[in-house]
Amino acid sequence: MMMSLRAAARSAPRTLTRLSSTAIRQSRVARPSSLLKTSWAPLRSSQLVSAFSTSQFRQAPAAEVDEELSVKLESEIEFEGQMKENEQLPASVKDFLENSPFELQDTPGKEDVTLTRKFGNETITVTFSISDLANYEPDDVYNEDAALGDEEMASSEGGSGASQAEGEESLGDEAEDTEAPVPCRLNIVVEKPGKGALNIEALAQDGAILVENFYYFKDATMAHGETAEVAHKAQDIYPGPPFGSLDEDLQILMERYLEERGVTQALAVFVPDYMDIKEQREYQTWLKDVKEFVDA
Repeated sequence: MMMSLRAAARSAPRTLTRLSSTAIRQSRVARPSSLLKTSWAPLRSSQLVSAFSTSQFRQAPAAEVDEELSVKLESEIEFEGQMKENEQLPASVKDFLENSPFELQDTPGKEDVTLTRKFGNETITVTFSISDLANYEPDDVYNEDAALGDEEMASSEGGSGASQAEGEESLGDEAEDTEAPVPCRLNIVVEKPGKGALNIEALAQDGAILVENFYYFKDATMAHGETAEVAHKAQDIYPGPPFGSLDEDLQILMERYLEERGVTQALAVFVPDYMDIKEQREYQTWLKDVKEFVDA
């Protein structure tokens, strides 16, 4: 929810006095090119030399948009800074960082965030990425629901006008109140020395951990897949059946196995909230880097 509000705020127009780029384009288009005036007769070599010796080719055009772009970037930086000042650290993030056994590894400029901990002789790694925020497309789900709603309304056209108005109003209220949070992919690795590793693919969504696949690799490096070569080799290994095809009692025990190691509801709530914080931080850095480059 925080991410959707921030995205809407970024896309909203903000007042800024600036030079009209439309006027600039019109003034440049108004001048016909000298090349269009020339005849199609073959040019002699002396004519070619003369054509490419004019002042317009010797002098580089002045940067006309740099100042305007720099001002706009500065405006965005200030806007993001104000949003950050007005936001408090979510309780889910604060409580998790203070009380969780996991150690957070967050490298500035990198999309991936890693949580690590020890559990007996096991090393447990949970990785997630802010790229899920950029790749998430909720419109597909919304469009399907809207299409179903249109079909139902079309089939009941014989109803009274009052009931139709009430139905439309309730659908609008439901669309506002049921905005789904972004599902966050988790890559979980449970590793034992000399015994390989379990690799669990899961989603953190609606405050719950949803397991999708429960793999086993004799070579623990296959579970991490840190390089393209390792990931390619892992594709040729049979890791296990889809999690949903397992016996229901076995699925429950495997989920409890993860909970015992800290993959809990608290983690499911923490991940989306922290992703939102990191995305804002990376976006602010990106704005500053681009402005510094433009101003150089």
